Amino acid sequence: MAPDSSTTANTRFQMDYETKIFPHTGGYGRYNRIVVVFSWFPNFAVMLNLFSDVFYTLIPDSYHCKPDPHLLPSTFLLSNFTSQGYLNLTIPWLSGTGLSHCELFKYPPNTSDFSGNVPRQKVSCTKGWEYTHVAGLQSNFVTEWNLVCNDYWKIPLQHICFMTGWILGYIFLGTLCDWLGRRRVFLLSLSLSSLLGVAVCLSNSAVMFLLLRLCHGTMLAGVFLASYIARLELCDPPHRLMVAMISGFFAVFAEMLLPGIAVLCRDWPILQAVATLPLLLLLSYWCCASVFPESPRWLLATAQIPQVKRSLQEFSTRNGVCLRDEIYPGETLLSEIDSAYGEDCQPMYFSVLELRRTHVIWKNCLILSFTLFIGTGIQYCFTRNLHGYSTNFYFSYFLRVITGALACIFICVSVNHFGRRGMLLLSAIITGLSSLLLLALTQYLRGGLVLVLSVVGLLFSQALAMLSVFFACEVMPTVVRGGCLGLVLAAGCVGMAASSLMEIQNNSGYFLHNVIFASFAVLSVLCIMLLPESKRKQLPDSLKDGESQRRPPLFLSRPDRDNLPLLCARPPLSEYNPDNYSRLVSATRRMLTKDNLPYRIAVPTHPPLLSDSETQGQENETLREVAS
Repeated sequence: MAPDSSTTANTRFQMDYETKIFPHTGGYGRYNRIVVVFSWFPNFAVMLNLFSDVFYTLIPDSYHCKPDPHLLPSTFLLSNFTSQGYLNLTIPWLSGTGLSHCELFKYPPNTSDFSGNVPRQKVSCTKGWEYTHVAGLQSNFVTEWNLVCNDYWKIPLQHICFMTGWILGYIFLGTLCDWLGRRRVFLLSLSLSSLLGVAVCLSNSAVMFLLLRLCHGTMLAGVFLASYIARLELCDPPHRLMVAMISGFFAVFAEMLLPGIAVLCRDWPILQAVATLPLLLLLSYWCCASVFPESPRWLLATAQIPQVKRSLQEFSTRNGVCLRDEIYPGETLLSEIDSAYGEDCQPMYFSVLELRRTHVIWKNCLILSFTLFIGTGIQYCFTRNLHGYSTNFYFSYFLRVITGALACIFICVSVNHFGRRGMLLLSAIITGLSSLLLLALTQYLRGGLVLVLSVVGLLFSQALAMLSVFFACEVMPTVVRGGCLGLVLAAGCVGMAASSLMEIQNNSGYFLHNVIFASFAVLSVLCIMLLPESKRKQLPDSLKDGESQRRPPLFLSRPDRDNLPLLCARPPLSEYNPDNYSRLVSATRRMLTKDNLPYRIAVPTHPPLLSDSETQGQENETLREVAS
């Protein structure tokens, strides 16, 4: 819904939340800190459900067909063979890989010769498969429905469906965040994700599992997006980075706990139930609105004046701050908002379709979507090199967790000092160089160097992804922050789904995948230079604020350089400040209209001792005496 002419006149005051309103409600006070802490727990619950997908789709290290006695001759006696001899008799042996995964021997019906000279026919498995223990689990999505051999393609398809759900959730629920608010979308997504998480535990077929996981991913995306935006909108510029990175540590903590939880659960329905339990506990946010309130910044940006007044009163009260103005005791911040917006102010809602009329916001959204797509998609190239160094599942898993934690630490240490754009540029450069070196020199490098380059690339690709999300949330305006950040995160999910597309083709396109993402990483270096810098700057609230962001110069000018203008600059024509004038007019009007003024003019209760005429006569006599 586009704004009308009656509300656009006050856009400048309306959108200046950071300096005019936020400090008067206590700033980043005690209540804001408590709400931020409660916003970290949804991140833990969401990441627990996201990374559990790794254990659901993990293929066992060793599996083979179950022997079928009907394929053996009638003269066969099992008691004459050991268990290993029985397997060697019924299952073909493949050089270099061991027992065949997908074939059995079929013998002639009347033969008594079980040597290798007898003609045997190879047939597909008829009785199912036998699996070794899956890492952390005894049964998962693969072993439950025998998704191997001809049905192997359903495993990456499950991951693609799961990522498709996240993409749809980021796009549609992100738009709803701008229409309905952060709290409503959070509670709606949380309720449905809890319900769908329980339904996934009861899946009785592979198709049902795929569909439920798609819907579950959609709702999880809404929980993550709404909590991420609300968290940053409650912070001041000095605390935004640390608050966002602590939520990243919650995600790392969930990923680190997951293998131990899987070992204890042993079966995938139990693991799914345990992963859903934190979501069910978070439903208590319905009952206690104070732990996850609506963002007052979004309420003010959309001109919902009654709601924003109640929200500001709650924040100021819980932060221990009074909204009463220091100069005019009868004037308050809430009355200033009333006078600035007027009585007939209507709410204004925006959507991502408004980006069609913008240039800077659309450019920033496109560039950060591109960098996040690269950061998530290129990680597959590095993790595949780790598999070549060691086939142990836990080696690559925990190495990825450690690099994720190091990426968070790297961002915390460097970004506030060197800026968002500079560190994003550095991460893209190192990621691209690591990928290009591995692509060109893998066959000439030793295993240790390949491991080092893979770890470095994995570290900075995760830093690139995390910083892209954080940067996008800072530079997008409040009125469309949900939809724009949803588009950026959806691009990241496309990059994550790209690895599954390679697995559907049995990694036949891995080299092309590596070349494309390495080239994109080099190209992103040029694009990142077009981004603005958001370090220590207030969040943009309106589309006009988002369009006014400009990129700083790449290199700072020398301090000793002569910067005097050629022509003398004209002084300002007036010192008129519309904001101060509006405050003065509003305060004066209310003082004159109220009966309880802060001061009163004393009126004498007794008549004066002398009348006006007598007083005037005495003054004339005094003047004559002075003249004489």
